[in-house]
Amino acid sequence: MLSQPTVTVLGRDPARRRQFNINCYAFQQDAIVTFNGWQYSCFYSFRQSDSSDAAGEPLYVHVARRQLPGGDWEVLVLDDYAQTTDDGHNTVQMGISPVDGVIHLSFDHHCDVLKYRSSAPEVATRPGDFEWRASLFTPTLHALPGLPTSHPPFRDVTYPRFFGTLGGHLFCSFRDGKAGLGNDHLYLYEPAEKRFAYVGRHLTGIQSNPYVHGMDWRDGRLHVTWVYRGFVYYDGWDDPLDSKHKQQAGPNGAENNHDMCYAYSDDMGYTWRNGAGAVIARLREGETITNDAEGIVAFEIPKHSGLTNQEAQTVDQDGGVHVLNRDTLDGVEEEDRAVWRHYYRSPEGTWSRRPIRPVTGSARGRLAISRTGDLYILLPNFAASELQILRASRAGGYATYEEVWKGGKLTGEPLVDATRLEHDNVLSVLVLAEEEDPARGRNVAVLDFQL
Repeated sequence: MLSQPTVTVLGRDPARRRQFNINCYAFQQDAIVTFNGWQYSCFYSFRQSDSSDAAGEPLYVHVARRQLPGGDWEVLVLDDYAQTTDDGHNTVQMGISPVDGVIHLSFDHHCDVLKYRSSAPEVATRPGDFEWRASLFTPTLHALPGLPTSHPPFRDVTYPRFFGTLGGHLFCSFRDGKAGLGNDHLYLYEPAEKRFAYVGRHLTGIQSNPYVHGMDWRDGRLHVTWVYRGFVYYDGWDDPLDSKHKQQAGPNGAENNHDMCYAYSDDMGYTWRNGAGAVIARLREGETITNDAEGIVAFEIPKHSGLTNQEAQTVDQDGGVHVLNRDTLDGVEEEDRAVWRHYYRSPEGTWSRRPIRPVTGSARGRLAISRTGDLYILLPNFAASELQILRASRAGGYATYEEVWKGGKLTGEPLVDATRLEHDNVLSVLVLAEEEDPARGRNVAVLDFQL
């Protein structure tokens, strides 16, 4: 069992919004990350001086840092840009370039023009030399450095993610288009020139869109898993002013998700292969991975099977790929409940699919790998405001799931500092923590478990 965690509060979580939360969503790949002995996090809150019992609007991007292992959190507020829409998709994403120490942020879009800003160079490589203040960051820009604002994918951005810091590179990807009708684009940061290069459209949806669980760079290989969401046509779908596709559910909701897919690249995302090693897309030649690409489907899962989108992915030190999702196949039939599944691709390329436990609510979980190679599975119980942590051991082939901790008054979708867990064997979890008095709302907090 894990000992009780140390809990630190970063700031107040916004209250009285139509969408339950805008912090702590599964598609925030690195909202908490360690680099060079310092830990960083990003979230939305209001100016603390505005709080009291106010509704807490407008919201601003907050960026926090602390020196490990026990330094106090410092929090800066980028209050020159007010968050625009009460929409849970419009989260904050963060990445750190390990070569030049630039911190990258992207925020506030759901099928909207790109919003991006970055820190001065060396802020993360020489953190002790910089006072933590908002002036370290650029104004809000509408293009990635090195590319023009006229670059077509920048017009219609959702789900940006930065990744690769653990492997020494920084990538960026995001979806363009709308739910059920979009594509994913990939970019590579070039630190010498302080710019991004466009790698290409690596995933193309045909009357659908791919929903990525995660993209992980490990030992020179880039792994991606995803599900497809088939598109349902509706009146006005082709109207440029239509906003029905921004709804949290329907007409193109999660019931249309299907199939678990996988591909990898050994050349920084320019050439993609299926699980058997066959080349399926050469982006330099204008190719892309489409729905009918040979060998991409690891598990055929039909629509209306409880499959969700963007739940979780991680890659272990041996090259095994772990995916967390859920389905109703062989599930709890009398209740028609989905079961959380551990989908695992061994280093030899063999896929397995094991049940973990019945799903409680719609909140998505998280996966992470410890320094010793064990898999930690974080499962939220939204209705009970609980978080359960399970462990599957590397020595046991990740075949069984042991509960190692459960705690209450925790909501949101848990996010994990994967770098700190692998290097320091400390499980840092970013969550929404309820106050003892429910009327006081929730805080954005970090739970630190010493393994």
